[in-house]
Amino acid sequence: MQKHLISSRLRAVKPSATVALADRARALAAAGRDVISLSAGEPDFDTPGHVVAAAAGAMGSGFTHYTNAAGIPELRQAIAQKLSRDNGLAVEPGKGILVLPGAKQGVAYCCLAFLDDGDECLCPEPSWVSFRELVTLAGGRYVPVPTRVEDDFRLRPGELERHVTPRSRMIILNSPTNPTGKVWSADELEEVAAVARKHDLIVLVDEIYEKILYDGRKHVSLASLPGMFERCLTLNGFSKAFAMTGWRLGYLAGPPRLIEPLLMLQQHTATCAVSFAQKGGVAALEGDAAACDAMVEAFRKRRELLMDKLAGVPGLAIWRPQGTFYMFLDVRGSGRSSMEVSEHLLENEGLAMTPGDAFGECGQGFIRLSFAASESVLIEAARRIESGLRKLTGKRG
Repeated sequence: MQKHLISSRLRAVKPSATVALADRARALAAAGRDVISLSAGEPDFDTPGHVVAAAAGAMGSGFTHYTNAAGIPELRQAIAQKLSRDNGLAVEPGKGILVLPGAKQGVAYCCLAFLDDGDECLCPEPSWVSFRELVTLAGGRYVPVPTRVEDDFRLRPGELERHVTPRSRMIILNSPTNPTGKVWSADELEEVAAVARKHDLIVLVDEIYEKILYDGRKHVSLASLPGMFERCLTLNGFSKAFAMTGWRLGYLAGPPRLIEPLLMLQQHTATCAVSFAQKGGVAALEGDAAACDAMVEAFRKRRELLMDKLAGVPGLAIWRPQGTFYMFLDVRGSGRSSMEVSEHLLENEGLAMTPGDAFGECGQGFIRLSFAASESVLIEAARRIESGLRKLTGKRG
């Protein structure tokens, strides 16, 4: 057998911690254990009926073949209209939009297209687990830029620029942010924009959670700030806002000069997004938004429920999420690491959550909880968290 069957690039990549935890929880449940899994980022709602009907109708009419690699024209037009209406972006539908087989594919494409070996990509942390690994897979060097709960997860003045070097090529930003639930304000985004303009950096902005906001917050697209559209790629999709995770449908938008190389990658890899899923995407963007609004309101109520149920739990502090359906629970008061707490809760309480250090060193001492679950499940999960942490801290109720 060959000495190195697997390439050096892939050997440098770590498995997804969120997927691994979800798999472990499923395995325990299959073995007969009573397990609650709050590790995966997936809405627990059905895809809206009109979206399903549009895709089913497309399949029934024979729309089951290859499409244009960039996406069907009516979907790209609907995306362009959405970006103009919601984000203040004037994007050319014919050359400035690439429909993807899932938004995650867009991160991979950008890393492959814009990073040479050793080129650096800056990313505020804690950050989504796949950013680091996809930069690494492309041969780039991932550069974490720390944010802290004590600062409400915003960058400290000058922190981003201190990490810029002559090898810096790209910034990846996610707002609202997985795993913390932070929503970046216009002023905070301008700090990033200023660094990008000064050092001629491309910025990939993941806006997949843009519709899931609380307390009257407004989403701001970085590409809408002065001087940013020409160097910014806006990544979004249908998974979170429309409960379409299994449909694998996303998109990238930006200036044609940046979209063109990404389109070439798609031509040689996925070919195109699923044809009938794209018809569902049109229906999602052009149809009634009531289902999305109802889902967000349900998430808001669940956030409040958890804030109430987890208040006063020993060894636990809670940062109130501003968006997404995640809570980044501070368990440093337990005196244990993120992994120790996560493993204890899974093995002893039957509760699966993701250890915070999976999202970078700044996540050490935290665990991520997804509240995309029913209220009854969340109430039981809160009970198990309290039970587990009381056992770890030795504080009995």
